[in-house]
Amino acid sequence: MHLMDHPNVISLKHRFFSTTSADELFLNLVMEYVPESMYRVSKFYSNTNQSMPLIYVKLYMHQIFRGLAYIHTVPGGCHKDLKPQNILVDPLTHQVKICDFGSAKVLVKGEANISHICSLFYRAPELMFGATEYTTSIDIWSAGCVLAELLLGYSNEAGA
Repeated sequence: MHLMDHPNVISLKHRFFSTTSADELFLNLVMEYVPESMYRVSKFYSNTNQSMPLIYVKLYMHQIFRGLAYIHTVPGGCHKDLKPQNILVDPLTHQVKICDFGSAKVLVKGEANISHICSLFYRAPELMFGATEYTTSIDIWSAGCVLAELLLGYSNEAGA
């Protein structure tokens, strides 16, 4: 992740190890600060019975797809957990950054992967059916779910 450098992907500023009194070792990651998540921005509009302005939906989705295109330039690079909570937004500049690469992986053609990844309401159909060989298209499906939420004004996580 420290090699990723794109305006729509969160940047890693520093990393260091620390230990506890029980000799547990922790990796600490210092990321750039972005004040809000897409989830909270979307929830604001929903709670105030407003639709997100279409210009913002277009602006945000353009940046999400730019970030995904960059991530996917790494052969087989896949985020695997794209959802509004993992998309950060600066409410002043409207810049979007994809974050949380804890599930990210380089997919290798012909190599089996787990199908129980990605949050349920953003999970691609092939994953729902237990596919273990899939492509970066699972990220595109998740982005489409985010787009639907922004346009419809409610969260998929409510079970809708």
